[in-house]
Amino acid sequence: MKTPALVKLLVALPVMFYSLSALSWTPSPTPDPDPGPTPCEGDCDFTRGPNPSSSYLEASSGPYNVSTINVSSSVSGFGGGTVHYPQGTTGTMGAIAIVPGFFAAESSISWWGPRLASHGFVVITIATNSIFDQPGSRATQLGRALDHVISLSNSGSSSISGMVDSNRVAAMGWSMGGGGALRLASGTRLSAAIPLAPWNTGGNDFNEIATPTLIIACENDGTAPVNSHASPFYNRIPGSTDKAYLEINNGGHSCANGGGSNAGLLGKYGVSWMKRFIDVDTRYSQFLCGPNHAANSAISEYRETCNY
Repeated sequence: MKTPALVKLLVALPVMFYSLSALSWTPSPTPDPDPGPTPCEGDCDFTRGPNPSSSYLEASSGPYNVSTINVSSSVSGFGGGTVHYPQGTTGTMGAIAIVPGFFAAESSISWWGPRLASHGFVVITIATNSIFDQPGSRATQLGRALDHVISLSNSGSSSISGMVDSNRVAAMGWSMGGGGALRLASGTRLSAAIPLAPWNTGGNDFNEIATPTLIIACENDGTAPVNSHASPFYNRIPGSTDKAYLEINNGGHSCANGGGSNAGLLGKYGVSWMKRFIDVDTRYSQFLCGPNHAANSAISEYRETCNY
């Protein structure tokens, strides 16, 4: 028969052990509900070139000489074109595809190729499968052109082998090509987009655009009037998206295609946009957010969602 003292001891022992184990137990930390993005790994500095100035950006070319690769019209997915790439620089670069408008040839937008490439981008200016292709088709062809440039970069025998960062790509287009650039920007592939005097009709997903987008419009555009095309397209892009609207004073439909009296202006804003959002180079923010843009007589209107 157990004595009362022994019974009390036997009852107390499990309680003591439970208490000691409770004191020694360390709860798991509460998971962070918003851990944030995964930190960039490897070389995350994409900046290249000297510190920019207005005169530097308005000059006829950037710091790099440019070479070209001809793309045959027999290529799959688009109508051929030209790859423009910089010499004398190292590391991977962003790629930009540029498409013309309805009934237009590659030559109508070819000015942009060497201009952007001379600042450290691999650029493909293209022809379309048909001069009658609509914006949806032009969006698809922009994507195929980017695929082609990436494929060339992945080829050991190409002149641009290893030069392209496939995660940093952008699109531009004029007129229906601008509509195509906006359509492609509605997805998640692009780092930046610049529609030039964009034309598009019918339903669209521009309200879903999260791609940083600079629309360059032409004030006196008789083909794609700004009040029916460029301006409402800009307004439809969410205010949370990094975006800007640059309207060229007295410009006709081809005012943003390059060259002429607006060459310096187009070069400054086009290069700055691509540098800021493809290369994540904040040195160029000052040209997009800083100045009183409309004080320039060549600009009839400028809107933006700065700061970026």
